Amino acid sequence: MRFFELFIGLRYTRTRRSNGFISFISATSMLGIVLGVTALITVLSVMNGFQRELRTRILGVASHVQIEGMEGGLADWPALAADSLRNPEVIGAAPYVSGQGMLAFGSAVQGVMVRGILPAEEPKVADLGEHMRAGRLEDLQAGHFGIILGRDLAAHLGVKVGEKVVLLTPQGQVTPAGLIPRLKQFTVVGVFEVGMFEYDNGLALIQLEDAQKLFRLEDRVSGVRLKLRELFAAPRVARELAGSLHTDAWINDWTREHANFFRAVAIEKNMMFIILMLIVAVAAFNIVSTLVMAVTDKRADIAILRTLGARPASITAIFIVQGAMIGFFGTLLGGIGGVLLALNIDVVVPFIEHLFGIQFLARDVYYISELPSELLWSDVIVICSTSFVLTLLATLYPSWRAARVLPAEALRHE
Repeated sequence: MRFFELFIGLRYTRTRRSNGFISFISATSMLGIVLGVTALITVLSVMNGFQRELRTRILGVASHVQIEGMEGGLADWPALAADSLRNPEVIGAAPYVSGQGMLAFGSAVQGVMVRGILPAEEPKVADLGEHMRAGRLEDLQAGHFGIILGRDLAAHLGVKVGEKVVLLTPQGQVTPAGLIPRLKQFTVVGVFEVGMFEYDNGLALIQLEDAQKLFRLEDRVSGVRLKLRELFAAPRVARELAGSLHTDAWINDWTREHANFFRAVAIEKNMMFIILMLIVAVAAFNIVSTLVMAVTDKRADIAILRTLGARPASITAIFIVQGAMIGFFGTLLGGIGGVLLALNIDVVVPFIEHLFGIQFLARDVYYISELPSELLWSDVIVICSTSFVLTLLATLYPSWRAARVLPAEALRHE
């Protein structure tokens, strides 16, 4: 593109048009691009924030990598933990015993996943201690048969700290009357809340040695849970451990254990990108009508330029510049607005809620009562690039029509 095409294109963009309707459509197109880009950056940032928040809450209970023993469990877990810690990515290891059971309190009964832990080792792999609403993990002491329940589980049973519940396990005793489930009374010593219904309503924690006795594992454990320096390295570390650990065990990581959940979140994010990008596309293709009318309005100018020796490619470039300026400034302003809104969503949303007396995420309904936001510059680059490419595509047809204007026909009625 030569200088004079750029100069004339920019001049047409800056010139106050005699046709006010064309100016209105141009302003509308630019405003649509601004709003579309702003909305897209903000929405994707909020979805990134929700994904981060949910991932943090899940991994506050679950582990990055889990080594699960085969039938009968793992016999020498300290040696296995030591071998795992030799991997530079592994920063913590803790044993666990896992089994299913049923809790009963009065007439209320609830099925649960029972997890036996070592309170001193558990903080190395999970953040459950930070989510305690009553009691502490250290209140689980061997031989005392204490139990910590999720908040929703405790509420469903109607039990409070200090009260006793009965835990039934499927590892029953064979008697002349048949198989009788094992029953054991536990004292509630704490309540936790991580904000995930799966755990708050279905997980109970007991001391590791109590769990070994309950599930008849002797000195074995169900497995070892690991924490990594970088959680997204979990698939690679799991493969490395599978090749280096000489034991019969299943090695799983959080990306596979919760694969369906995070895949659903990723699909939802992609669909929101496509849907909101349609807003930008509509605004971008409004440039088509803007430039078509601009070409009609500038037919005489085009004819004069052609008679002065301008080539059809030069006429095409002039109107591409004119349309590209609308897209460029619309994308630029939308990008700036989206970044500012995404970075200040924690201020803007409470202001709107206070101004109109509403609450978007009620605390008594949603676990996440505030809109989280995580701005990813990769998203900003993709959104702005896609928006600008759409505006360039929208300029091609009107610019091609401008290049086909014949000077004689354009000047016939002038």
